Amino acid sequence: MLRRLQSALSYVPVIGYYYAEPEEFDWTTATIPDYDELPPFKNMPGCAWGVWGAEDQLGTVNLLSEKAVKVAAKEEIRSGKCISLNWPLNFPDKPAFHRRTPEIKMTRMTEPAHFHGIRDDEIHINTQSGTQWDGLRHFPILEHQVFYNNTPMDSLPIGIMPIPDPKVIDPAHSRIGVQNWAQHGICGRGVLLDLVSHFTAKDGSLAYNPWTTHNFTTADLQACAKAQGVKFRRGDILLIRGGWIKEYYETSQEGRDSVAHTPEAFAGIEACEDMKRFLWNNHFSAVASDQPALEAFPPAEGVIHLHQTLLGLWGMPIGEFFDLEALSKVCAETGRYTFFFSSWPLNIIGGCASPPNAAAYF
Repeated sequence: MLRRLQSALSYVPVIGYYYAEPEEFDWTTATIPDYDELPPFKNMPGCAWGVWGAEDQLGTVNLLSEKAVKVAAKEEIRSGKCISLNWPLNFPDKPAFHRRTPEIKMTRMTEPAHFHGIRDDEIHINTQSGTQWDGLRHFPILEHQVFYNNTPMDSLPIGIMPIPDPKVIDPAHSRIGVQNWAQHGICGRGVLLDLVSHFTAKDGSLAYNPWTTHNFTTADLQACAKAQGVKFRRGDILLIRGGWIKEYYETSQEGRDSVAHTPEAFAGIEACEDMKRFLWNNHFSAVASDQPALEAFPPAEGVIHLHQTLLGLWGMPIGEFFDLEALSKVCAETGRYTFFFSSWPLNIIGGCASPPNAAAYF
């Protein structure tokens, strides 16, 4: 049975679960159920539907309250140094899972004559091709064909959606769209777990290839945090450097092309119950890495994609292809692995993903 929140919270049942109206409480201090206290959804444990409200659109981003942002900014911004966490828009040049390669067309106006020389850019991208947040419309609970907060897959329209008036939007088009994060922002305390540096600290060698299937365990993450002197706080935005982008920079174009024509395989966090407990019970507001899928891929036979729990059951943003190379150097130089983090996704009404427009501030 799900434990009720302490007296500050008032739960009421919603389709068999419980919720508290998020606007009434400060989620930086309110009691939140542990992972093992969350009810299942059919055959999947750990369902957080209703924790943030019956009609919630933000998921774990609710943890990034104004208070959380204010405290993080005050404590973490000291020198004013800013670091972009975004790979160039057209990287990688051959996206995974047969997605379309980004196209950036640079044009110059010739008419009318007095505008001659004015330049424009025309950009076509799949928002899943490079540095990105996976949004709540991206990955459903596959077996049951529902997205976060029991949103039926068939209730979400597909195709080109003209929106002549942004103030008049069909709820079916706006529900759990990435525009909700874009309007709220994903800002707070960021934490880097630099697994590459942690694993190579002894002899400089990395015991795994980031471009092959390899699981980062909860023990790995906890040991890295301990070595870095990091203590997690509720609402932290967790960044994990596993080495995929480092490997990309160190590999020839021929090697990159060769990998692009083989079945996808990546290192990443382990899809298991212990990892779910680690991520939920630390109450991270979002988790991102430099890997293409965050979790190790392909999963072992019979293992359910971690995406289904994080996005479908919790509403937790998943970041992929974050460029953490410059950040890792600054963290090593300063001995600081926490910083202020900001991300303002594109305001795509009904979008399922977005470039993060993310930065770290020291």
